[in-house]
Amino acid sequence: MTCVTFLSDSDHCRFSDVEVAFADMFPEAQKGPRMHTFEASSRLNLRNIVFLTDFSEPSSAAVPFAIALARKYSATIHALHVLTPEPYFFPAPGLGTLAAEAHEDSSQEEMERVEAALFGVPHDTSIVREINVWPALEQTLKEHQADLIVTGTHGRTGAEKLLAGSVAEEVFRRSRVPVLTIGPQVRRQVHNAARFHAVMLATDFTPESLAATPYAVSLAQESEARLILLHVIRRVAGAEKPPEAELSVAHAMHLLHEMLPPESGRWCRPEAVVEYGDPVERILYTARDRDADLIVLGVRDAAGHLSAATHLERTTAHNIVARAKCPVLTVRG
Repeated sequence: MTCVTFLSDSDHCRFSDVEVAFADMFPEAQKGPRMHTFEASSRLNLRNIVFLTDFSEPSSAAVPFAIALARKYSATIHALHVLTPEPYFFPAPGLGTLAAEAHEDSSQEEMERVEAALFGVPHDTSIVREINVWPALEQTLKEHQADLIVTGTHGRTGAEKLLAGSVAEEVFRRSRVPVLTIGPQVRRQVHNAARFHAVMLATDFTPESLAATPYAVSLAQESEARLILLHVIRRVAGAEKPPEAELSVAHAMHLLHEMLPPESGRWCRPEAVVEYGDPVERILYTARDRDADLIVLGVRDAAGHLSAATHLERTTAHNIVARAKCPVLTVRG
């Protein structure tokens, strides 16, 4: 028994509690490449969590999530702040040195506050001076054999992002370990001691997006949470719903079900959802509509295209992280 949903921007049809036999009802859906399911993995092994902080409000909001995960998995938190040069202009000699020293003193005070917040869980803290954040973070990940990064983001988009850049986006594009990002729309109270009620995996069936599947399944299994599998059929600008949309839905539903290991039905009731429209808007809408408290995305790496994202849109993943009302776990494919 599976909940099957197809929504467009203007109309929707919903089939609830319907047993779908794709081979009989939609023989066309058998055409095309087959998905390969994975073996159900054991419990996630999170022993070392790197908490990346810039001491901003979004970073502070991420602290409870890092603590909750550390307690759940008996992990150690490695809090890291990267002291990058400030873009100051000083007309008088020597003022730059004084400002840098003041910046370092301020960072030490802020890190003491972070350390106080981490009281009660195994942790260590470090402040590293570096030109950019990523080299220092990469070294920390290697030193501690990190399993996860937790960080907050200001959620800059558009022109503001082009001017200031996005450290969070660079991190989840370059990191070989999953990244849990807490955006500016996430409320502090939603961490629920790292127990999730509804995990939503958004996929476009590319290898990059499918890399996130084991994490979504495992997290849902451990929390006995609802598992929502979402695929968005992109709307072409100015076009109405294409006549082959129903066939596309049938094929997408077939692929969504093939993603899960056969034994998944023992511990959860997956909800397969296919929507039609803009990927960012439909992913955010579905997360709100289904009360998801974790979104899981597979992303491409930064090689050649730092802003490349799943669903073939340059800014999809970053915009979801910036606007989501729940944490977003990104897994590099």
